[in-house]
Amino acid sequence: MSSITIALSKGRIFEETLPLLAAAGIEPSENPERSRKLIIGTNRPDVRVVIVRATDTPTYVQHGAADLGIAGRDVLIEHGGTGLYQPLDLKIAKCRMCVATPAGFDYAAAVRPGGRIRIATKYVNTARNHFAGKGVHLDLIKLYGSMELAPLVGLADGIVDLVSSGGTLRANNLVEVEEIMHISSRLIVNQASMKMKRELIQPVLDAFAGAVA
Repeated sequence: MSSITIALSKGRIFEETLPLLAAAGIEPSENPERSRKLIIGTNRPDVRVVIVRATDTPTYVQHGAADLGIAGRDVLIEHGGTGLYQPLDLKIAKCRMCVATPAGFDYAAAVRPGGRIRIATKYVNTARNHFAGKGVHLDLIKLYGSMELAPLVGLADGIVDLVSSGGTLRANNLVEVEEIMHISSRLIVNQASMKMKRELIQPVLDAFAGAVA
């Protein structure tokens, strides 16, 4: 019997995907926050969920280890989106990609054409494209966590990071100086799976689309 595998990450994406899965008649048998299992069954024998790190979701789907996945636009831009269909913006896990600097920093002067700025981020493709579009020389410092620390200790002039409420920025005396883009999560589909397993995948796509609408 043919079956499909859906790649999800823990936390906000998983929680906000549950109503969409329910609309498609899919209920995971366990909550990954409480279970140590990385492969979780569902109420349907032909559907299973694999729990992966958010940044790895496109890789699992691209290489066919999962047929479907849900990934943020930020992750897809960094991955490049090769070998993936992105049929649907699910409008979940919303936030924004922003540039933030210490409160006193003269951002406008730094980003004049021909200017130079040091940015700490894990979103290197997004940062590179954004500042290249302004004609600004970018010194990129790749970090994986606690971006806010980098400008506070002089490692960078500012950061490019995801912001939802802005509370962490305020707590560290940083201000949002520019919004780069709105971020939400997308449904992604392996291209071969779409051809080979269309009869299983299409009803899920249709149910998700209906739930989003």
